[in-house]
Amino acid sequence: MITGLSGDTQGRSGVESKHVQRDAGDLLHSPEPAMPAPGRLLSRTPDRSSRQPDPQLRPDTLRTRDFDEAHDVIASVYVPHELKSHDGKPLDFKFHFLRSQQLLIGHLGYGADAELLVPQMLQNYHLNLTMQGRSRVTQAGRRAVTTGMCQGVMVRPFDDFTVRWSPDALQYAVLLPSKAVEEHLGVLLNRPVEGPIDFSLGFDMTTGAGQGLVSAIRFLRSELVRPGGVAEFPLALRQLESFVLTQLLLAVPHSYSDELCTPTKPAQRNRIKDVIDLVDSQPESDLSLARLAGVAGVSAKSLQVGFREATGITPMAYVRKVRLERVRNELMALAGRRSITDIATHWGFLHLGRFSSYYRQQYGETPTETVRKALRG
Repeated sequence: MITGLSGDTQGRSGVESKHVQRDAGDLLHSPEPAMPAPGRLLSRTPDRSSRQPDPQLRPDTLRTRDFDEAHDVIASVYVPHELKSHDGKPLDFKFHFLRSQQLLIGHLGYGADAELLVPQMLQNYHLNLTMQGRSRVTQAGRRAVTTGMCQGVMVRPFDDFTVRWSPDALQYAVLLPSKAVEEHLGVLLNRPVEGPIDFSLGFDMTTGAGQGLVSAIRFLRSELVRPGGVAEFPLALRQLESFVLTQLLLAVPHSYSDELCTPTKPAQRNRIKDVIDLVDSQPESDLSLARLAGVAGVSAKSLQVGFREATGITPMAYVRKVRLERVRNELMALAGRRSITDIATHWGFLHLGRFSSYYRQQYGETPTETVRKALRG
């Protein structure tokens, strides 16, 4: 029984997986630190070895040197697969994962020249963002090579694939339900998307969109573990997941990219009014750009252009304006009985510094000053 995992697992009992260790060529070889002797799975505590801690790894990261244990952990969380070691050395396996409502975000490395042979994911796309080291991915005759902070890969659900890791590689490995990705794209385009999206295998992480995707993944991951973070507020979590999906569809080239980026006619004013009425009447609901575009019956881009022409601001700026009004009302009504942080987070403002800046811009005073005035009567 494997213990020490952070997050839920998707147990897949009765599935046989092959574990193969063999020597191979020097593909993806890189300088490798000395490896400690193999050991059993460690608990969710900081590594007590004499090696310097990796600043990119969380202190509760799961670690093991055991080949079969590393295989079984990834098989239980992601999918049954075949794991190969090309250098025959013990692994230095590091893994931590978190779940949001729809996404699973893992951070892992094998610490060896390792290769995974993975069957079709079927119901999921798989995103790898290489943070350190190198990897090589092949799928259906396509090949992509990634290096740290430069390239990532997006794996389609309907073909087997292989991933080979350099010993120093660390990656975010994100599991995205096919239905969620395709429905989100459909809302952005304002039409149904049928069947799997044909994503490019490799993509550039150094572009503005690529950096935005990395930042969105990191922010979601940090919020899922922060006490009082987004995980405790379903409204904010849905918005953040929607943002991640939008960044994904902008960063990774796919068969709908041209349509998604093509200039469109602005939404008509009666459609803009429908959006404004929804925001005014239901500011506590899921008001992602994708949902607002669906309400207007237009693409997200068409809504943004039309909304700015009609109001002078973007749809999401209007959502923020209305929610700040609700925050102000509660600060005055509940002064001294509920904290500013609780009220702000309840209304979807997760970054308190940014919230304070928006609040001051809108009202000419800080939230604290509002509370003090309310307490003075």
